[in-house]
Amino acid sequence: MKPPRANRYRDRWAGELRAESVGERPRVAGWVHRRRDHGGLIFIDLRDRTGLLQLVFRPEEAPEAHAAAGRLRSEDVISATGGLLRREEGTVNPNLPTGEVELAVSEFELLADSQTPPFQIDEDEPVGEELRLRYRYLDLRKERMLDTMVLRHDVVKTIRDHLSDQGFLEIETPILTRSTPEGARDFLVPSRLAPGSWYALPQSPQLFKQLLMVGGVERYFQIPRCFRDEDFRADRQLEFTQLDVEMSFVEEEDVYALIDPLMQRVLALGGIEVELPLERMPYDEVMLRYGSDRPDRRLGVEIVDLTDVFRGSQFKVFGGAVEGGGVVRALRARGDYPRSRIDRLEEKAKSLGARGLAWAVVEGSGWRSPIAKFLSDDEIARTTAAVEAREGDVILFAADSPAIAARVLGGLRPDVAEGEPRGHDCFWVVDFPMFEWNEGEARWDPMHHPFTSPSGELDADPGTWRSRAYDVVLDGWELGGGSIRINRPDVQQKVFDALGIGPDEAQARFGFLLDALTYGAPPHGGIAFGIDRIVALLAGRDSIRDVIAFPKTASGADPLTGAPAEVDERQLRELGLKSTVAPAAAE
Repeated sequence: MKPPRANRYRDRWAGELRAESVGERPRVAGWVHRRRDHGGLIFIDLRDRTGLLQLVFRPEEAPEAHAAAGRLRSEDVISATGGLLRREEGTVNPNLPTGEVELAVSEFELLADSQTPPFQIDEDEPVGEELRLRYRYLDLRKERMLDTMVLRHDVVKTIRDHLSDQGFLEIETPILTRSTPEGARDFLVPSRLAPGSWYALPQSPQLFKQLLMVGGVERYFQIPRCFRDEDFRADRQLEFTQLDVEMSFVEEEDVYALIDPLMQRVLALGGIEVELPLERMPYDEVMLRYGSDRPDRRLGVEIVDLTDVFRGSQFKVFGGAVEGGGVVRALRARGDYPRSRIDRLEEKAKSLGARGLAWAVVEGSGWRSPIAKFLSDDEIARTTAAVEAREGDVILFAADSPAIAARVLGGLRPDVAEGEPRGHDCFWVVDFPMFEWNEGEARWDPMHHPFTSPSGELDADPGTWRSRAYDVVLDGWELGGGSIRINRPDVQQKVFDALGIGPDEAQARFGFLLDALTYGAPPHGGIAFGIDRIVALLAGRDSIRDVIAFPKTASGADPLTGAPAEVDERQLRELGLKSTVAPAAAE
């Protein structure tokens, strides 16, 4: 890193001083990381953004500085100068980049003193998340957090460099826009100047980036903040950062050709190596083999389809499922599976929508299983061969609709994985269905969003339509997704019709986009990635809250600022609003 401009506080970074600078008189500044008194000598580890440097205070050489150093406490802020010395033999610290040198302090200045922190900064001891977020400015001082912020910067810079080199323009889109729900609830902002009207915070820049393509920009990217009022999970926040990319006159292959090398560069920042081109797997194959459209393929077990084996079976649970249009599928589990473990798997299967979980243990040429007596020897033999089971293996069955069978067995895969996942696996999932059926509301929902270009016969049943969509998956996590977009108003209205959105409603909600499509919209497509999720995976963090400087808790609260918070009556009156509920205490 370039040395700082010399001023009264410092002229060198503390963590970048090395043996070749011995004999110089640098000035450094930072926080007191740790203080140690050793028989008259005082040692202080000084910390700045670049690392640690040992300071030594000798009473015979700098008595005033030595006396003042005795009063320093952890996290006091100081500026110090003196001679840079080589450490004596036996005191070199090989685990520290500055471990060969120390600064013999001749004078220092206390710039700010510190109260005792509510948790140790110099140790990576477990600290409750609520306390960490309440004092996030202290938590950020920890090496682990600082390293994560540096990694986040490197990821964003790599993205900007890659796309800029490919001729993309970084363009900002509005934060205050109109509500066009995209699957989650909008955050709404009342308008003071237009009482009774509302802005919405963007869930994504989707419509604006398409308008940029209509506007002739052709290659756009942005790293925007997005907002979704939804329930929390480990990988979700109310506000989040994504990479947004759109380009004109492209097909799927052009998107893959752009993103493959970008993924290679970004993942390399976390030590993850991938070979190009990234593999592409059709959605139907992914769901059949893994039961999820974002599977971790490293788990070592795959779902096997046994529908043909049990077509016409006398065992009504299996034969009836097939006759009714369903499927019979199975997982092979290898290892020690006492009945108690099988019972736990059955409980999980039921929580995923199964009515039960049929199972069998391979013993010799037959099975030990409650269902074995209902099956023919041929069915047992063909099943054992199909799942490649051997003595002692357990076979777990799902007989249901394709969707439920996939959800159940896909959910059980991590529980029956054969050893810990090794290496990394990054690939594309392609050729998605256009819609999925919403049983609760008896309607079609788009699998991606309603602006995705469909493929297939558009006069046929919408359930048969495919989409020109694609996702990038890494180790069981969806990193990003996108599609080729609709660029014709007649096709866009066909999609709206399939979703139950008539022309009048479509014009009211999306009229500005529909109008733009009548003025010569080029074929275009793009993709979006969750920056928070990418950084969490590269840093090995379980939650994206650990890679965001100032995140919210799982309940949506901010312990640092106290948000969300009550506002005074005057502010509400100016907006023409009145609260009808008492403020809920933030958890």
